[in-house]
Amino acid sequence: MSPVRVITETGEQLGVLPVEEALAAADERGLDLVEVAPTARPPVVKIMDYGKFKFEEAKAARAAKKKQHVIQLKEVKFRPGIDDHDFDFKIRHAREFLGQGNKVKVTMMYRGRQLAHVDIGRRVLDRVSETLADVGKVEMMPKLEGRNMTMVIAPLSSK
Repeated sequence: MSPVRVITETGEQLGVLPVEEALAAADERGLDLVEVAPTARPPVVKIMDYGKFKFEEAKAARAAKKKQHVIQLKEVKFRPGIDDHDFDFKIRHAREFLGQGNKVKVTMMYRGRQLAHVDIGRRVLDRVSETLADVGKVEMMPKLEGRNMTMVIAPLSSK
């Protein structure tokens, strides 16, 4: 069989040995022989507890997953004839969502004859994008889809 470079569990090198001797050295210590660099010449193997190694790897992956932030799409709905107080209240929610690093889908809902005056709702959406310009940028411009006009605002800085 071909020779391999053997590294012990403490990191010291045993040198280049035949595979049988490397396996015997691992068995002697009650550990596993794991190939860590198959493309190297000669291939590098390490004597280690493979079960413990996999457990530590999984533990590190879980910790990394816990720290990552998944961007969600939050929705704030408006009506064309919205009052100033309601507008401010909904803007506060949108600002909070953007501050958390989430995208905000701003939906303008039209009912009945309001569809004849789409420009009124468009002005409200323009006002929303101007108000939130300091914390977010328009990712998708307002688009009329059926009875709703939607636009997406993304946060300026990602966490």
